[in-house]
Amino acid sequence: MQWLAKFIYFKVLGWQVIGNTTISKNSIKKAVIIAVPHTSWHDFYIGILLRSVVNIKINFIGKKELFVFPIGWFFKVLGGTPIDRFTKANKVDVIAKLFKEKDEFRMALAPEGTRKKVKEWRTGFYYIAKKAHVPIIMISFDFENKQNKISEPFYPTNSMENDLKFMHLFFEDVKGKIPKYS
Repeated sequence: MQWLAKFIYFKVLGWQVIGNTTISKNSIKKAVIIAVPHTSWHDFYIGILLRSVVNIKINFIGKKELFVFPIGWFFKVLGGTPIDRFTKANKVDVIAKLFKEKDEFRMALAPEGTRKKVKEWRTGFYYIAKKAHVPIIMISFDFENKQNKISEPFYPTNSMENDLKFMHLFFEDVKGKIPKYS
């Protein structure tokens, strides 16, 4: 079905992949993938198409409320894992444990934590990558230019402040589906 995803992504929707286009050949078996900006539900199907286009298995987490039958079954088939946002369990520890339990696990999430405009990213993704000892791969959702830009794997250092500045630069001037939320 990769041919169908490529046809829809490239021909029907007119998108392109730039940057680390050989991500599937890099053999990064575990990574936290951050997708920015997250401004619309359209990001979801673009992301699903993109992972097929670049031929790489990417999982995602979502609020458990999304994983009710019948749509929950669909999300699980696509690689989704429900997360209870209201439990007292440390989410970073729970998700980092998923990385340890699996031979291959690439988890995509939106550091904004919402589709609305935010001033600061949530930093859970950063702590997950650090705790699980995995790189962060950045993927832009640039609807203005119809591009997904993919970064090389980035291994967090001991300076979260500098690392976040570096990551924010990767997404500079990227416009989401709803530009005012970018």
